[in-house]
Amino acid sequence: MVSRSYSNLLELASGEAPSPSFGRMNRRIPRIMTVAGIMSDLDDDGSESVCSDPSSSSAQKDRIIVVANQLPIRVQGKTDGSKGWLFSWDENSLLLQLKDGLGDDEIEVIYVGCLKEEIHPNEQDEVSQILLETFKCVPTFVPPDLFTKYYHGFCKQQLWPLFHYMLPLSPDLGGRFNRLLWQAYVSVNKIFADRIMEVINPEDDFVWVHDYHLMVLPTFLRKRFNRVKLGFFLHSPFPSSEIYKTLPIREEILRALLNSDLIGFHTFDYARHFLSCCSRMLGISYESKRGYIGLEYYGRTVSIKILPVGIHMRQLQQVLTLPETEAKVAELVEQFNHQGRTLLLGVDDMDIFKGISLKLFAMEQLLLQHPEKQGKVVLVQIANPARGKGKDVEEVRDETNSTVKRINEVFGSPGYQPVILIDKPLKFYERIAYYVVAECCLVTAVRDGMNLIPYEYIISRQGNNKLDKVLKLDSSTPKKSMLVVSEFIGCSPSLSGAIRVNPWNIDVVAESMDSALVMPEPEKQLRHEKHYRYVSTHDVGYWARSFLQDLERTCRDHVRRRCWGIGFGLSFRVVSLDPNFRKLSMEHIVSAYKRTTTRAILLDYDGTLMPQNAIDKKPSAKTIEIIKTLGRDKNNMVFIVSARSRKTLADWFPTCEKLGIAAEHGYFLRMNQDEEWETCIPEVECSWKEIAEPVMQLYTETTDGSVIEDKETSMVWCYEDADPDFGSCQAKELLDHLESVLANEPVTVKSGQNIVEVKPQGVSKGLVAKRMLTAMQEKGMSPDFVLCIGDDRSDEDMFEVIMSSVSGPSMAPSAEVFACTVGRKPSKAKYYLDDTTEIVRLMQGLASVAEQMLPQM
Repeated sequence: MVSRSYSNLLELASGEAPSPSFGRMNRRIPRIMTVAGIMSDLDDDGSESVCSDPSSSSAQKDRIIVVANQLPIRVQGKTDGSKGWLFSWDENSLLLQLKDGLGDDEIEVIYVGCLKEEIHPNEQDEVSQILLETFKCVPTFVPPDLFTKYYHGFCKQQLWPLFHYMLPLSPDLGGRFNRLLWQAYVSVNKIFADRIMEVINPEDDFVWVHDYHLMVLPTFLRKRFNRVKLGFFLHSPFPSSEIYKTLPIREEILRALLNSDLIGFHTFDYARHFLSCCSRMLGISYESKRGYIGLEYYGRTVSIKILPVGIHMRQLQQVLTLPETEAKVAELVEQFNHQGRTLLLGVDDMDIFKGISLKLFAMEQLLLQHPEKQGKVVLVQIANPARGKGKDVEEVRDETNSTVKRINEVFGSPGYQPVILIDKPLKFYERIAYYVVAECCLVTAVRDGMNLIPYEYIISRQGNNKLDKVLKLDSSTPKKSMLVVSEFIGCSPSLSGAIRVNPWNIDVVAESMDSALVMPEPEKQLRHEKHYRYVSTHDVGYWARSFLQDLERTCRDHVRRRCWGIGFGLSFRVVSLDPNFRKLSMEHIVSAYKRTTTRAILLDYDGTLMPQNAIDKKPSAKTIEIIKTLGRDKNNMVFIVSARSRKTLADWFPTCEKLGIAAEHGYFLRMNQDEEWETCIPEVECSWKEIAEPVMQLYTETTDGSVIEDKETSMVWCYEDADPDFGSCQAKELLDHLESVLANEPVTVKSGQNIVEVKPQGVSKGLVAKRMLTAMQEKGMSPDFVLCIGDDRSDEDMFEVIMSSVSGPSMAPSAEVFACTVGRKPSKAKYYLDDTTEIVRLMQGLASVAEQMLPQM
């Protein structure tokens, strides 16, 4: 691949010896791309080529390319007046903490992302080289006007509000959809893809893309490298389908995300909403196998990971030991504890979803309802600078300031302010000091993807021996902490000891604040112990390692599968199939048909000859003519094998005299129109219907759009026209209910495509295939051509019988066997066709050949 020439870029730039996986051949070094979308010329100096001896190089590390909107780098201009920039790691960046959590000894991490400062094009080459050599970072340079449309436009004014459940019902409530901004978003994602292509070794590297800024990036990478090992983690909420489906480009984003191998979410709710959107908008359902959730997407399994991110324990504990932290804690103890005041703490970004005003209203209510708390309780609200821009940020800031002012005027007194607002950036150790001293931490966000403030608070309250002395605590005394957290934040499910609240209910939040203050000490200690145990073991390293382990597991069979791309633009996707699973070509089967003499043809009906979503299910005149033509050859035996009743099938094919029909999955069988119906198994009593019918009727009444099909020997509950999520949920309940009440009856209960079916034990389409092959063998006409086509699970029994009969007595020694399924999906069949249209076209081709081969009258 072209990109192999780029794979050793980092080692060459830093002067390190290349690892074995990247040093297999001499290669020229490309210069870093500095203008968006344009690759600069390759260096032609042969002396720069490097050849590594695998036997002498160091042990190969796994390598991961971490891609995010921003690099974990701080940038500032040089202070001595000279031109240039100073770079340093941003210790607060989750991406950097992720790297520390993984450990440098085990895995090499490369970062791709934007810088926080605009770099002049003349300086971009130098900056790229510095960042590459010093930090293993590959900066993505986006033109300023394009970045504004992409980040402040589409990301912050359209995606971010929608993902936080704000619909653009008016121009003031989030931005209305703007296609120009969407095009900018796609363009920037493409620039990121071009940048990744410079450094990726697609056969070995893992790529981990982060957050909603880069949701279409997986499509660009998958299009370039069909087998790329690609994970995506969404750090924001994913909205319910009712909200998400208002997005005009909803399918494009879903399909782009499905070009990942593993998609991660903080909570089950976010994952459930995503899966619901895939079901409702793309018709893709998920399966859970051995604890893993997966979606089958054109032969690829896209896995779903549910795991909240953690904090960087080591970094936080180091900050707790700093002298500056100790001094700040002592200052706060003097300011609050020595004055007999209890500190409540809020730490939030200044944006509309963090619920700062709701917290302030609750504090006001607490002071009103509990006058004894006045003068004794102080709420310190740390308001971090907003990440976005706009009118909404200004409104939040103004409302916060006015509310704080009002509360302090009403409840304040000389030397006492009930609310202290800190709206300037604090150093990390200062924030940690507030955590250490605070009796209770309040998070009242109305919607937040994760929010790590409670985790930081818990670890800070655990403290250390030095801080215990400052706080005048006995080191042997169990630590305590209290949390009042919103139900609508991602960390809430993992904090079972917190007091969870609806932040919109001001009275309840105020009472919860009071409960946190007056709760008995032993209970505070138990809650803290429970939280500390979870947070300390589920840190950022645990999260990163767990995600990468699942990504590696998901990508394990990439190498052995055949892959190719289909579709254009953002509808592109990769078809991934077993090497032995291939499309059935017209030329291949027609050639086999011509050189054989005795043929067995088994055809499913619904989903094979007739589309599942067709309104009129009766066969077309073309289908009937095809079957009649194939049946005119006395050496052909043609069978329709269906779940439908024998009366329906007989009525639909009255003119096909030589056609064999197997009805109700093969329970009833007729070799041709002149013969009587027979059964594949001994006739059974259907008294079980008296038990099953009332149960099915109950679910039909409670599931709008569902119907019951009562056949001679089976019953089917069909929910094809019901709500897909509710129908699927009801189907699982019905399956369990029927299995329970019919446990002692001679029947099996199975689920299929939008159905739950009860049928006699032992009945399967495989019996039809056996019966047909046996009948042909008894007549001395063992087939040398077998074609079997079906579309669902019930047809897999036919495929299994056909494939296992190869080289057996029921087939000719060199029989041509074609087991074919509809659609590219895991199957026991060796061939596939895409849809019913292709199947009818194939059968029409065979009928034409059959007509030509018939003796002329």
